[in-house]
Amino acid sequence: MRPSPLDALFAPVTALAGAGDKVAALLRKLLDVSPEDKVRVLDLLFHLPSFALDRRARPKLAAARIGELATVEVTVTAHRPAPPNRPRAPHKILCEDETGDVTLVFFHGVGKTMKERFPLGKRIIVSGLLEQYDGMRQIVHPAHVVSADRPEMVPSVEPVYALTEGLHPGLLRRLIGEAVKRVPKLPEWQDAPFRERERYPAFDEALRLLHHPREPADVDVGAPARRRLAYDELLASQLALALVRAHLRRAPGRSTHGDRKLTDAILDKLSFRPTSAQTRALAEITADMAAPRRMLRLLQGDVGSGKTLVALLAMATAAEAGRQAALMAPTEILARQHEERLHEFTQGTGLRIATLTGRDAAGPRSHLLRALEAGEIDILVGTHAVFQQTVAFADLALAVVDEQHRFGVHQRLALQAKGAGVDVLVMTATPIPRSLLLAGFGDMDVSALTEKPAGRQPIDTRTVPLERMGEVIEGLRRALASEAQAYWVCPLIETTEALDVAAVEERFAGLSAIFGDRTGLLHGRMSGKERDAAMARFVSGETKLLVATTVIEVGVDVRNASIMVIEHAERFGLAQLHQLRGRIGRGAQRSSCILLYKTPLSETAKARLTIMRETQDGFRIAEEDLRLRGPGEVLGTRQSGMAHFRIANAAIDGDLLEAARRDAKLVLATDPALASPRGDALRTLLYLFERDAAVRLIRAG
Repeated sequence: MRPSPLDALFAPVTALAGAGDKVAALLRKLLDVSPEDKVRVLDLLFHLPSFALDRRARPKLAAARIGELATVEVTVTAHRPAPPNRPRAPHKILCEDETGDVTLVFFHGVGKTMKERFPLGKRIIVSGLLEQYDGMRQIVHPAHVVSADRPEMVPSVEPVYALTEGLHPGLLRRLIGEAVKRVPKLPEWQDAPFRERERYPAFDEALRLLHHPREPADVDVGAPARRRLAYDELLASQLALALVRAHLRRAPGRSTHGDRKLTDAILDKLSFRPTSAQTRALAEITADMAAPRRMLRLLQGDVGSGKTLVALLAMATAAEAGRQAALMAPTEILARQHEERLHEFTQGTGLRIATLTGRDAAGPRSHLLRALEAGEIDILVGTHAVFQQTVAFADLALAVVDEQHRFGVHQRLALQAKGAGVDVLVMTATPIPRSLLLAGFGDMDVSALTEKPAGRQPIDTRTVPLERMGEVIEGLRRALASEAQAYWVCPLIETTEALDVAAVEERFAGLSAIFGDRTGLLHGRMSGKERDAAMARFVSGETKLLVATTVIEVGVDVRNASIMVIEHAERFGLAQLHQLRGRIGRGAQRSSCILLYKTPLSETAKARLTIMRETQDGFRIAEEDLRLRGPGEVLGTRQSGMAHFRIANAAIDGDLLEAARRDAKLVLATDPALASPRGDALRTLLYLFERDAAVRLIRAG
């Protein structure tokens, strides 16, 4: 049960005066709350101000500076309404103090109410941007106009929040003010010496200070109040991950020892030597498999660093022990491709490999499932279909999940439930910055492949403005004539009015007119069969140019493809550009990546394209992507099963993440049941940041 002091924070926002259904709908949009969930008081409280305006200075008009915020006390001397024949003209109020005068300018027909509210001779306080027009001081639509006997109505330091259309800033501030009044005094969950050293306020004080700042600096990203809340969120996340890990470790594992017959047979067949990073990663994985506890390990490596071979050797180890392995991929194209690569590596070794997807015919599928349950299949390659209840293994030892960020924690746990003490290896070709690694994968051990296999050709990357597309097409014509193959990637499937972007179908039509039936089309709205057929034609060389969306981003491997054209490259993130570029350079021939961009470029887009030209190091690119775009975009965290942070920012709060990780480990080492007074407070923290599934794991033992 959630601790009762938190009930006021988890109450629907409609419990606040003035927050009816219409306002709640606007808040849902602003706060990005899913349609099936209610907007809660807590959601409002965690919507922190972007910055704060300083309205403390109250100068006389003669001393107020043009181009700056001014808060002045003046007397209304005249109203100049819009002429009857010019209804769109502004209503003007002339005001003065003993040192000068100022004109208040209001558009949108509010003149009548202004006359009633502010009659001649009334003393008022006005706050807004002071400008000069036609030699006269003026303030257009002042932020605040109040009676001089109510000076408290103009905030001295005013927080400014992100808004959505239709939501007035004054209403949002008032609702947040009401929400702040509901914040209870909660038991302190932070480590006392750490909190004292960092000079953090208490949780309730931090929220009050952020929403009612005393100084503009109180809402800065480095301010103690914001850092306090960021640390709370990171600590909740790290504690939850540590509890998941402890739960998995408590569940009995099984020791899996191989005799190296299959792994040696595979290695003997290779035409190259594995890199030292591959050898090291395999040693870490097989040591985990041999240990009596469950493995949960992330294998991260750049595009083309050889993750598939490492995973295969680990799966062969399971087969050597008389047990089974599963390899799960996010799409059918990738599952089929993995199967082909595995057969290529294992031919003549006796390893029995099969593939299961959601579109298999009933007869062959039931035959495969019987063989799997009877132990007649060593390695099952599959898509989400592997999760289905009808899929049963004789003795599953190892589950390998490809492209980890496409699957969440729940799916990992579902796969582990397919056997007794199943070891899990997850792989990603998206190099992950260390801070995000800790945030999203803190429950895993990590092996990194930092080298490329010998013989990999560097990719020549060039940036070309869209105006020179004709030259690119001409170069493509020459390359295709010499039997090269190429990808042409477009960002959208169809043109929209909002974005002037070439649609993939439109581009396909244009390129087909030039290159004829040697041109293929691939995008996510095609049926699975159509996509597979298009990819098969490209793999076989029947089509030479594949016009596609980012559906080809992950894992598609065509050795003969040596050219990648990315249209509107300025619209892609760095990690995505790097993934797309990784589809080429896999064969012996030299490869080229052309980044077509629309001018003028923003500074961020310029920085991205420059980095793509400068380096092919995915780990450096990942760090730059985090710096340029922030953590929410780098992995698409809302879809990834990775924690979504509302306050903490991995790009800014990396030091806090390290501290939270250490603190969570120490807590569970000394108080695994969270039974101490601090442990009890930490349970409240887990509920507050909605990591309460971890509390259930404590109860489950």
